[in-house]
Amino acid sequence: MTTASIPHNTAHERVLHPAFHSKIMTAAQAAALIPAGANVGMSGFTGSGHPKAVPQALAQRIEALHDQGQDFRIGLWTGASTAPQLDGALAQAHGIRTRLPYQSDPVVRQQINAGEIDYTDIHLSHVAQLAWFGFLGPLDVAVVEVTAILEDGRMVPSSSVGNNKTWLDNAKMVILEVNQRQSLQLKGMHDIYYGTRLPPHRNPIPLIHPADRIGQPYLQCDPAKVVAVVLTDESDRNSAFAPPDAVSHQIAGHILDFLQQEVDAKRLPPHLLPLQSGVGNVANAVLSGLNQGPFEGLTAYTEVLQDGMLEMLQSGKLTSASATALSLSPVALEEFERHIDFYRQRIILRPQEMSNHPEVVRRLGVIAMNAMIEADIYGNVNSTHIMGSSMMNGIGGSGDFARNAYLSFFMTPSTAKNGSISCIVPMVSHTDHTEHDVEIIVTEQGLADLRGLSPKQRARRIIDRCAHPDYRDALHDYFDRAQQQATGRHTPHLLGEALSWHERFVQTGSMR
Repeated sequence: MTTASIPHNTAHERVLHPAFHSKIMTAAQAAALIPAGANVGMSGFTGSGHPKAVPQALAQRIEALHDQGQDFRIGLWTGASTAPQLDGALAQAHGIRTRLPYQSDPVVRQQINAGEIDYTDIHLSHVAQLAWFGFLGPLDVAVVEVTAILEDGRMVPSSSVGNNKTWLDNAKMVILEVNQRQSLQLKGMHDIYYGTRLPPHRNPIPLIHPADRIGQPYLQCDPAKVVAVVLTDESDRNSAFAPPDAVSHQIAGHILDFLQQEVDAKRLPPHLLPLQSGVGNVANAVLSGLNQGPFEGLTAYTEVLQDGMLEMLQSGKLTSASATALSLSPVALEEFERHIDFYRQRIILRPQEMSNHPEVVRRLGVIAMNAMIEADIYGNVNSTHIMGSSMMNGIGGSGDFARNAYLSFFMTPSTAKNGSISCIVPMVSHTDHTEHDVEIIVTEQGLADLRGLSPKQRARRIIDRCAHPDYRDALHDYFDRAQQQATGRHTPHLLGEALSWHERFVQTGSMR
């Protein structure tokens, strides 16, 4: 069902605020209200809760204007990555001038790396406060998907919260997409905290346990700012996840063994500490292993709830999960909606300034598990750039959790591109997480616990336990020569050779 074909009387089932009935319009009419050059804050986090109709209508408008020789681009702000209906459509129309804070769309990525889009890669916990501080410039328009609008104008959020509270508060004008595909039974699952303040008036965040509710279940907005309400009926991205492969299971096995050792050493309680997990095969393999393992009464304080955590809630291994977004496969979404009353009692969706808040992460003692592109022999991690200068996706929330976690894991297969790239290198080609924030590195080869080690001790452990055998001798050779020839012996490097592995790959297609 297209936006234009939704009967007007359907609006009264989802749009209960009388003052908004006169503002119901098509996506094309709403898109026409967005001025050229505007900074536009749109909802969306990891493919869920993003507006679907207005971005596509805006892309069509931009293409038509470009055909007429007119320049039209916007600054696009979101919670995190979105979907082809938003990022993809606007990028295909060459309608994005600037982008922040995170993306995963292939067309956007290509334009970023071609220098056509100015991309600002930001820690996800920082975005809301930077907007409030005025550091990002004015927010001209907010386009936010909601599930329903109540009689008093408050809104039931949809499948992600992200930065929606901040966009609604700060934008000069607001366009609401009311998506009838989102279940009305999401009502009550959200916890929107309105207690944040600007310095020097901040107060402690009263969140003690991952399952605490400290806000209200609705978004609010000055009704006078709402200029359009668009009815939609479109699904989230809901991509199916590939099943974890053998390498993912090996990485997961190393992590699970390590967690058991920490429990045995009484450095972790038997029910562990709140879990944070990134998205992907390795993360799902770890969660699957936890679901089958000995740990009971687990909790999660994370950004994204994906299939693995849903299965853990279903089995009872996980008692509660706090996140800012759902990112479910079609099969998992069907399970979620079929038993939504069950999950509503166990899932809390918060603004990302809360789900990723460094102080809360540190106080709760979160166990953080995030992916990386490469690590060097001293434990510096690159999670964003390919060969030093090409953006992949962005730092996302990994930095929010890594620096503040009780335990910080970074995970990757030991090689990429069929073995032509070593993911353990002498020096990373770009640094997102310094050695000071990286405690544990894991590949399918093994796990390197780096806590309390000096740089040279870290190097030996990472090479011996995490590097692929095809590259291990070369790494030892580099490190041995660096210890003899480097100008300093604390973190010895051969500066003329440290990035030669990357240069060799660029020139020959292999680091070997």
